[in-house]
Amino acid sequence: MLIATNPYNGQVINEYASLKGEQIHDTIAQVHAACADWSARSYQQRGDVLRAVAAELRRQKDHLAKLMTDEMGKPVKEGGPEVEKAAWCAEYYAEHAEAFLQREVIESDATLSYVCYPPLGTLLGVLPWNAPLWLAFRYLAPGLMAGNTCVLKHDPNVPACAAAIEQVFRDAGAPENIMRNLPVETPDVEQAIRDPHIAAVSFTGSAVGGAKVAAMAASEIKPAVLELGGSDPCIVMADADLEKAADVATLSRIINAGQSCIAAKRILVEQSIYEDFVAMLKTRLEKLKMGDPNEPDTDIGPIARQDLQQNLHRQVQATIDAGARCLLGGELPDGPGFFYPPTLLVDVRPEMCASREETFGPVMVVTPVANIDEAIRLANDTEYGLGAGLWMGDSTAAEQAATRIQAGQVAINGIVKTDPRLPSGGIKRSGYGRELGPHGIKEFVNAKQVWIK
Repeated sequence: MLIATNPYNGQVINEYASLKGEQIHDTIAQVHAACADWSARSYQQRGDVLRAVAAELRRQKDHLAKLMTDEMGKPVKEGGPEVEKAAWCAEYYAEHAEAFLQREVIESDATLSYVCYPPLGTLLGVLPWNAPLWLAFRYLAPGLMAGNTCVLKHDPNVPACAAAIEQVFRDAGAPENIMRNLPVETPDVEQAIRDPHIAAVSFTGSAVGGAKVAAMAASEIKPAVLELGGSDPCIVMADADLEKAADVATLSRIINAGQSCIAAKRILVEQSIYEDFVAMLKTRLEKLKMGDPNEPDTDIGPIARQDLQQNLHRQVQATIDAGARCLLGGELPDGPGFFYPPTLLVDVRPEMCASREETFGPVMVVTPVANIDEAIRLANDTEYGLGAGLWMGDSTAAEQAATRIQAGQVAINGIVKTDPRLPSGGIKRSGYGRELGPHGIKEFVNAKQVWIK
């Protein structure tokens, strides 16, 4: 059974039957059977389907946002924009897939030689709970537009969201079985990965989970894309626009109650402005409202699960015990629900828990640095390498610094975000492969060489 629990009050919303054994393989077989017809359609025809799906997402926006609020605690004011972003992704690939995948002529000893990009077949997406609609569509939109069919194994926390995504495709009039929800318990994911009809796997989640999925896929000689955890640094130098840097760092840290892989998690601040910048962060964090995610003025909803809330508190307490100062938050609230308050930890040394481990919640960790060289050294002193923020007034120096930061993406004087137009992904224990942009759609195609004499 898949059990949906409302993190706002800890109450069970509903229980859903999960697929087992042959039910899993039968569902995948149906999606595989749809491959031939779907891949034979033109980009225009596939694009028309994705545009219809985007329109249906917008039509059901309020309903989908409410499902996210109920199942994983996303503030309703963030839910609507997430649905819009998912629709944008569908429309973006509907518009650009053909150009991204056009054949590339390469001169050789042939009369004509080129590389073309046919689909691989049926894909399996294994997704987390923290952005149920957006993460689904950054997998589905490029995969489908490339001509693949897609199986969606969503997180057990959000079974209604997963079912609703499949229903959106049905309501939009999409061809039968080009995309199916696969409601299975986590231990049964291996059956899906090893199903002979699955050609490749896309996984978003923890580094621990990613390592297991990667091993299973590799043992079957199936390609995989992994977007895993992050402990993203945000470097703030003295010549930066400090007010704007403080605004963006705060926003990045508290979106989705801090439950984002690419949130600004370690704030590395030049010593000469350290105390002033800490005061700016504290002022901003103090103004945030934590409460009912259904209320439009709520900034921070609950953590998605109680075990995640408890682990976050363990990280905070271990960091305080090691000598960090807690200027705000740091205590478990009384009452129902899995809330955690905006927390500001300062004077955090690199060896402390909240600096070494990924913190998945509204906990801001601040560390002083002497200069840009020390900032980059500490930014890179992590097993992760997903995203990084860099705030500097000198744009030339900032670009040079960005080349030295070990991350899949660096935002200079702006927020680290995912965008359908640009590739996203990590290095080290943050994963491999890329999603989105022209790079993302080429992850699940066959770069086929054709030689003609």
